[in-house]
Amino acid sequence: MWEHPAAPRAPVATASAEELLAHGLRRAVHSTAAYGGMVYLRSPDRRSLVLGAVAGVPLPLLSGFRRVPVAGQLPAAVAYRTGRTVSLAGAEETMRRFPRLSVGMPYAFALACAPVGVGAEVFGTLCVLWPSLDQGVPLAARRHLRTSAGRLGSALAGLPGTGATVEACGEPIVVELPGPVGPAVQVGTFDWDLIAGTVTVDDGLQAILGRSAAELGAGAATLADLIAPEDRPALRLAALVAARTGTLPTRRVRLRDRHGHYRPVRIWGRVPDGPIRTHLIGAVLDTGHGAAAVAAVERLREGIFALTPDGRVDYVNRSMELLLDTPREQLLGRHPWTVLPWLADPAYEDRYRAAMLSQRPTAFLVRRPPDQWLAFSLYPDTQGVTGRVIPTAPPREPDHPDTSPPAAGTPTVPAAPTAASMPAAQTAQTAQTAQTAPAVPAVPSLDRDTPQPPIAGPGATYYLLQLASALTEAVSVREVCSAVAEQILPGFGGQELAIYLVDDGRLYLAAQTGYPDGFLDAFEGIPVHARLPGTETLTGGAPIFFESAHELLAAYPGIPLDEMRSWAFLPLIASGHPVGSCILGFDHPRTFTTEERSVLTGLGGLIAQALERARLYDAEFALARGLQQALLPHRLPDVPGLAIAARYLPGTQGMEIGGDWYDAIVTDRGLCLVIGDVEGHSVGAAATMGQLRSAVRAFVTGGIPPGEVLLRTNGLLVDLDPGLLASCCLISLDPVDDRARAARAGHPPPLLRHPDGRTEALDLAGGPLLGIDHTSDYPVSSFAVPHGSVLALYTDGLVEEAGTGIDQGIDRLRVSLAHSPATGSLETLADRLLGAARRSAHRADDVALLLTARRP
Repeated sequence: MWEHPAAPRAPVATASAEELLAHGLRRAVHSTAAYGGMVYLRSPDRRSLVLGAVAGVPLPLLSGFRRVPVAGQLPAAVAYRTGRTVSLAGAEETMRRFPRLSVGMPYAFALACAPVGVGAEVFGTLCVLWPSLDQGVPLAARRHLRTSAGRLGSALAGLPGTGATVEACGEPIVVELPGPVGPAVQVGTFDWDLIAGTVTVDDGLQAILGRSAAELGAGAATLADLIAPEDRPALRLAALVAARTGTLPTRRVRLRDRHGHYRPVRIWGRVPDGPIRTHLIGAVLDTGHGAAAVAAVERLREGIFALTPDGRVDYVNRSMELLLDTPREQLLGRHPWTVLPWLADPAYEDRYRAAMLSQRPTAFLVRRPPDQWLAFSLYPDTQGVTGRVIPTAPPREPDHPDTSPPAAGTPTVPAAPTAASMPAAQTAQTAQTAQTAPAVPAVPSLDRDTPQPPIAGPGATYYLLQLASALTEAVSVREVCSAVAEQILPGFGGQELAIYLVDDGRLYLAAQTGYPDGFLDAFEGIPVHARLPGTETLTGGAPIFFESAHELLAAYPGIPLDEMRSWAFLPLIASGHPVGSCILGFDHPRTFTTEERSVLTGLGGLIAQALERARLYDAEFALARGLQQALLPHRLPDVPGLAIAARYLPGTQGMEIGGDWYDAIVTDRGLCLVIGDVEGHSVGAAATMGQLRSAVRAFVTGGIPPGEVLLRTNGLLVDLDPGLLASCCLISLDPVDDRARAARAGHPPPLLRHPDGRTEALDLAGGPLLGIDHTSDYPVSSFAVPHGSVLALYTDGLVEEAGTGIDQGIDRLRVSLAHSPATGSLETLADRLLGAARRSAHRADDVALLLTARRP
């Protein structure tokens, strides 16, 4: 099913960017047996992916996804960032993995996205769509997609050499895919030399006649033989009249095809002016079986209609006119929900969207006032939708007599037998989520001289939902500002964003992106009553919009300007309390419509609420972090013959307060190394960690051996019953002796690098986690630690990674330790081992590392 050897041929080397995109997209759709697809290209500032080409999907249905943030959680962005193919089998998987995509497109379809690029450089992503797939996207389809993406990347890589750019610019191109059937109408032309009696026909007329030029010959008599005998006299007479008048009026004649059957065509022509009229130039129109098909459909008693891919009425039969009580002239070329008030409920437009994006038939009931119920069935393909409408009985809901339209995506099965043949509606998942299926605004053109288009109606809801979704995941002020920048700038096509917060009657910059270096320095700490748009929007409580630099300078003479051409100043007010202001800058002329101003005002309210919550979180976090830092050692002891280094990294999710700890305790016997981890991330986990650290230190200082220390600590934790468990590892080292004694309580094994570089994970006996049972036992192991060796203790946050086992993480750390330079300080080694963890912006757990080296 997924093999298509007859793929389109490659374009020539001098092809334009549009030709390369069109060819690459057609190849991908064809080779993967998809029904449609898109190509996204990176924006010049590399912050967004912009829709460059689309095929098989109506462009208006993708209006909310014409520009997506590179940092966002959408399949195209993830494929671009990671360089991996992302595939989704249907609505359920989309909801689970990419809930923000489900907000804007809650329909049953399968999707795969692959990065487009060459080597390490990625230009964008190539995406294709299928109806939902129960068994997931086949491996062969993903392989074909990656191959198509690779070829497209190689082709695009040559554009800079021709002076073209790989970045997105202008409007997306719409790529036409071949339809399921041939053309419904054929047109051919002929040139009849009235003096010589020869006729020249083009390829179109040869196709209509089913004969080559050689078969037809050059004589008019040969062509006349193909005309029905009873039509020939009238046509000859019309030709003679045309020689005198210059015009051959439209005539209906019958031509014989290669099977001997006569088929009706329309013929007309003209004789060019001149001293002698010698040539009749004409055209032949063959509607094939189209006219018969239309006549057959017109005779049906049920309503039949056709919609173009973008949802406009392309055809209605006579019965449909009667059922809708609306002349077809009022319907053709328009969306039915804009013509008929009783179809204006968004639920019905959503059913068309669901049919086009899922490519599955769907059905629903509609009540046409005053009391007639109609059963609609929609049958989609990439060329549009065919619809069928029949009268039916009202739904049987005796306990709920309300006859309001059914909710979006919730099909109502009619009770009348006439509706029994209606196709099944979309999946239950789609039905549940279709009520939240807002359309999304078109994305502005990248041309600086082109005014930016306003946001479309349903797009307002989309942006509110998208930002609200992102803000629910942001807990700190930094995360809130980051979420705002990631959503608003790409979504609205802005280039600059600044967020100011109020503190003691003044505004201070919390975050900015896109501004020239130093441009905002002059505004730092300005009083809230200063006469500037960023302050007056807050004190006045209303947003301020400027559609040009002239408007801004007229209102605020002398205000510093950069390269922006229009601005939106939004007040951030939460529960009547001033929080700050948000400034958006656009490098294009922009007309802010009433609806767009309302959207931005609503976004300002969401941002203010999130920032108010985040500031409270930051204050609580500072207190909790202070508690945690106070519980960790402020300095490590200096022990002759040993070097010690330690590192601690908090997690980057949630409160970032965990229960990891380490300690190095000097005893009469030498040095005791301790590392532990209390489960959870909260102030309670940090407090429990403090209690355990204090208890272990007290037991070790008292001369108690490692196994007994863990036994007593376990009993203490069971008695405290904080509802938390803990792991721990103790190693007692004698600086003089080469031996070490260790005890473990559910903690990862320590690593030992020998003087020759060989590194191993020590297979030490151990007991269960602390806090489970009073009867737990913790055996003690003994091993050698020769001079020149390095001992590494760590918590699981350093070796755990989503999608891989902890054993693999331990082995990666072992290899890193083994390959680290033997020379250099222990501090440098600690930084090297924590390099990847330190760079990660998504650490799910805390990380603690304790290193000890026996000096040679």
